[in-house]
Amino acid sequence: MKTKQWLSSVVAAIALFSQVHAAEVEWRVPTSVPGGSPFYENFLERFSRNTEILTSGRANIRPFGAGVIVPALQVYDAVKEGTVEAGHSTPSYLVNQNPINAIFAGFPGGMGPQSYINWIYEGGGQEALRELRASEGLHSLIVGIGSTEVFAHSNVPINGPEDLDGLKYRTSGPWAEVMREYYNAVPTVVPPGDTYTLLQRKGVDAVEWATPSSNYPEGFHEAARYIIVPGVHQPTFLWEVVVRQETWDQVPDDLKQLIESAAKLTTYEGLSSFYHNDLIAMENYREGRNEVISLDEAFVGELAENGRSWITARAAEESEAGNPDMEEILKDYQEYQSRWNSQKDYLITN
Repeated sequence: MKTKQWLSSVVAAIALFSQVHAAEVEWRVPTSVPGGSPFYENFLERFSRNTEILTSGRANIRPFGAGVIVPALQVYDAVKEGTVEAGHSTPSYLVNQNPINAIFAGFPGGMGPQSYINWIYEGGGQEALRELRASEGLHSLIVGIGSTEVFAHSNVPINGPEDLDGLKYRTSGPWAEVMREYYNAVPTVVPPGDTYTLLQRKGVDAVEWATPSSNYPEGFHEAARYIIVPGVHQPTFLWEVVVRQETWDQVPDDLKQLIESAAKLTTYEGLSSFYHNDLIAMENYREGRNEVISLDEAFVGELAENGRSWITARAAEESEAGNPDMEEILKDYQEYQSRWNSQKDYLITN
C-alpha cells in the first residue's frame, strides 16, 4: 500500500472511531461559584464524573467556573436564553424574582438535611421543583443538598437580636429578606467569589456563605475573628443543574434515566462528604485563633419562628395575587416537616 493510501486509511479509521465513541450528549455547564471551590468540586465535578461512569461516556458534562462563560448570578438566564445547554446554580438566587424558590433554597425554621432530603426524594419535593422549572421552560436535575451552614464569619460579635440591628451582612435568598424585615439589618448580595474581599476589607460586618468545610478554603476565618453557629438561617440548601426543556427532550430515554441516576447519586455522596469534612473544619476552627460563638436556644428559636412567619406571609401574598402554587407546596413541605418532628424521638442522631 502506498504511503498516501495508508494515511488515508488511518484518517478514515480515526474518524470512524471518533464517530462510534463520541458522546451523544455534550453539555457546557457554567456554575455560580468559582472553579475549584467546594460546591464546584463536590456537586458539579462529582456529577460530571458520575454521569461519565454511569453512561459509559455517552454523556459528557463539561463544568465551567463562574464568569468563564456567564456571570455567576446569570446562570439560569443563560440556560433559558440558549447561551449554554445547561447551568448549575441554587434557587437562593431566584428568591427575589419569585419567592416560591425560597422553599427549595432553604430558609430559617425550615427542615434540616435529614428530613429535607427525604421530602425531596420520597415526599414529592423533587416533583414540585420539576413542575416549577418546567413552567420556566427548564428541566431540573438536583445534584446537591447541603449540610447546615455557618451563621456568620463576623468582624463583630453576634449574640442576640440587638447585634443584628444595622448589621451590614453579605447574604442572599430568604435570609436576606428576614434580616431586612425583622432585624433592620443591611443585607448585601454579591457573587460568591467576591465574598472574601468584601469581608477582609470590612465592606461588611459579617458574611454567610456555606458549610464549615466550604468556608474553610475560602479563608473567611482568617479575615474575621468571630464564627457564629448554628446556621439556623440555612438549615440546608439545594443546588441543581437546569437544562433547557428542548435540550432535555432530545436526550434518548435510556440516557435520561442514567443521567437522573447520576444526579441522585451525586446528591447523596455530596451530602455525606459535607458531613465528614464539616466535622474536620469545625475542629480546626475551634483549635485556631477564632472565637466560636454558639447562639442560645431562645434566639435560635426566635430566628426560626421569624423565618417561618416570613415565608408563610409571602405564600399568602402570592395566593392573593392569583398564584396559589407557593402556598400549596409550602403546605406540603410543612406537613412533612411536622410529620418528621412528631416521630423523630425514635431516631438516634449523635
